[in-house]
Amino acid sequence: MITPGNRLALLMSDGFLRSRNGKMGYGLLRYSRNHIVCVVASDEVGGSVRGITGIDTEVPIVGGVEEAHRLGADTLVIAVATSGGVLPSTYRVEIVRALQLGMNLVNGLHGRYNEDPEFSRALRTGAWIWDVRSEPSGLVSGRGRARALSARRVLTVGTDMAIGKMTTSLELDRVARSRGLRSVFLATGQIGICISGDGVPLDAVRVDFASGAVEALCLKYGNDHDVLWVEGQGSALHPGSTAWVPLLRGSMATDLVLVHRAGQKFVDELDGVAIPPLSQVVSMYESVASASPSFPAAKVKAVALNCAKLTPADIASACQAVEDETGLVCVDPVFHGADRLFDAIFDTAGS
Repeated sequence: MITPGNRLALLMSDGFLRSRNGKMGYGLLRYSRNHIVCVVASDEVGGSVRGITGIDTEVPIVGGVEEAHRLGADTLVIAVATSGGVLPSTYRVEIVRALQLGMNLVNGLHGRYNEDPEFSRALRTGAWIWDVRSEPSGLVSGRGRARALSARRVLTVGTDMAIGKMTTSLELDRVARSRGLRSVFLATGQIGICISGDGVPLDAVRVDFASGAVEALCLKYGNDHDVLWVEGQGSALHPGSTAWVPLLRGSMATDLVLVHRAGQKFVDELDGVAIPPLSQVVSMYESVASASPSFPAAKVKAVALNCAKLTPADIASACQAVEDETGLVCVDPVFHGADRLFDAIFDTAGS
């Protein structure tokens, strides 16, 4: 597992530095508490991380792990999220060489690389391989126990996958801490876990125990914090997504924040799966959240709009359109910051 002293190299070759599927690298570049030594991307050597990604950071882009090691990196992170969690074929050679050099490996894909014979042979004494997507031990089914917590439990829900639910939760946690609250971000995916150092890799948990895993995470932190920012996963609108249900039930969410990508009309990469008007999406999530009178009647308090690559004028117009439609506060939490989202959740606007 990553410790605060580890110095990271992010493996993002083969176009992933410019792809949404490079989201693990994007998350670490923006939020990691560890020092990012470099990005390994043989197809982008000499380029600018800031210029390519829009993330306000600058680290060198190198062509291979040997150079990363010379620069002081001790841990290689497979910083991509591929379809099906499959390792890109060209990455294996780089990983083996990194392990031979004595580097650690962080694996956020679905493979069990601790059990990979080639990687095991290359691994040096004292180094480690962390398969982030591993089911925790001792899980039980959810029992609704999180509803007894005094801490607010704010869950991000979305109109699609990979649109900024983690980013929104992290930005809100940042604001809450600046306001003096005992605040914690609860990671439920591999990227958030690598950023925060704890959490539940929900897509690696058997479905019968998924809500129980979320519940256990909330119970772990709920008595010592004022607010839990629960990282959302998936979408009720995506035919292949189920994680959003155990997140709602396990956390017994008290508040919801809807996350949407500006201008998106259809679920990404699926033909003909339309995203309905956001006002309908809000009503749907609120209805499911309060399906039983014993559940908290969670309301969508605000909308976080992913406006990546839009101009400032277009961002303002897109947010205003969502506010006009839904009657809810809408901002891009990366461009604007998350203060207005926080104020809408805690009803502190103007205070």
